[in-house]
Amino acid sequence: MTAATVSVEIDDHVGVLRLERPDSMNTFTTELATDLDEALSTLEDDDDVRAIVVSGAGEAFSTGIDVSEHGEHDSEAAYERWVARMEEPFTTIAEMGTPVIAAAHGYAVANGLGLVAAADLAVAAEGTQFGATAPKVGLFCMGPAVPLMRSVTEKRCLELLLTGELVDADTALEWGLVNRVVPEGEHVDAAIELAHTITDKSPAAIQLGKRAYYEMADRPYGEALEYSNAQFAAVCATSDAAEGIDAFLSGREPEWES
Repeated sequence: MTAATVSVEIDDHVGVLRLERPDSMNTFTTELATDLDEALSTLEDDDDVRAIVVSGAGEAFSTGIDVSEHGEHDSEAAYERWVARMEEPFTTIAEMGTPVIAAAHGYAVANGLGLVAAADLAVAAEGTQFGATAPKVGLFCMGPAVPLMRSVTEKRCLELLLTGELVDADTALEWGLVNRVVPEGEHVDAAIELAHTITDKSPAAIQLGKRAYYEMADRPYGEALEYSNAQFAAVCATSDAAEGIDAFLSGREPEWES
């Protein structure tokens, strides 16, 4: 499965999706944003895919929105439609049941930073630089701020957003933006390895659980607990739950139906 700006390979229940604009450091054009969103949705609908890794070709993960498209619009309404297309993958990731892992290297800035923050998990190569750099060109990382504010503390988030300065991979790890920092060139393999720690678990439990997590995060405490009880009951009623518990009690490996 390959689009003009995104390629996808599927191996052993992991979909490896790669941004394919290396000459432009994988900046988001309308085409790339559309291709990325469609690729994510296609993998979500594939029962064989239990986790997704998103990486970037060339020297960078992504350096944000391709501002050469800015001049193609002439009103606030047109700009809103344009940027909404750019940010659609962030919403898609949050609504998917399939876990998404970002594998970042080189630079992950502006919308690239947003994509890392929007992913459920993230791995970074040593030397990767992260930043909300839009203020340097008279803009502001409005869209990336939404997943970013859920990934790091408020002060860290605002430091990135207001200064536009870069932080390194070790700082991103310390701040909670990424889960792992690995040697340069090993980020995709490390992300796939992390994906496999998910794919050998119950697909039904993972998908129901991920959706429930994001839903609970937006609810008041008591309401979230009430919602969690209903979702746990739904998991208990699956064939995977029956198989997993029987396998555990029998001392054998489970065989997932889904």
